[in-house]
Amino acid sequence: MQLDNLLLLLQKFKNYLHPMKKAILIVGLVASLIACNKNEGKSGSLKTAYIDTAEILEKYEKFKAEDEKFKVKSEEMGRPLEAKVKAFQMEAQSFQQNAQVRGPQWAQQKGAELSQREQQLGVEQNALLQQLQEEGSVLRDSIIKEVRVFIKDYGKKKGYDYIYGTGDAATILYSKETYNITGEVLKELNEKFKASDKKETKATEKK
Repeated sequence: MQLDNLLLLLQKFKNYLHPMKKAILIVGLVASLIACNKNEGKSGSLKTAYIDTAEILEKYEKFKAEDEKFKVKSEEMGRPLEAKVKAFQMEAQSFQQNAQVRGPQWAQQKGAELSQREQQLGVEQNALLQQLQEEGSVLRDSIIKEVRVFIKDYGKKKGYDYIYGTGDAATILYSKETYNITGEVLKELNEKFKASDKKETKATEKK
């Protein structure tokens, strides 16, 4: 029976479904960031800089917090199905042990029943994977949008004409380190998130 692989797949899907898949996030973030170098590197009257998007995704506290929440949620949602799979495996082992004792007629009937349940478990697993993937995609897109808006506002506030994105999906092949504003942006992003998180915590405690 193929159910021996089902439990392994269930264990893997928790990692697979992290909506914070860095490669996908970086592509989405870079695609939304086309904007460029620091004051030391003025080109004519342009003030430009670049941001390492991979570092933003690695060190932005909200990415970490939401990733952990989603991991816990995916594990909780997967537990009922995981329990069903384990119970099925135990019953399948019992079937193999009793097949000769009970006779071919019983074995044929019981085998058909187990095969049908195996298919149903596969359907349930696919449905759960799809649901978590969709929820993860929505969460991912919302955070990318938030970071994009923040960087846009940051660029306006600091007087930049362009801010480029670089990282795993690089749009800059070379630039002086003095043009790198990743640390500045990351610091403000994390400070904003921490302040927002404190407000939410206090509001929850009051309820």
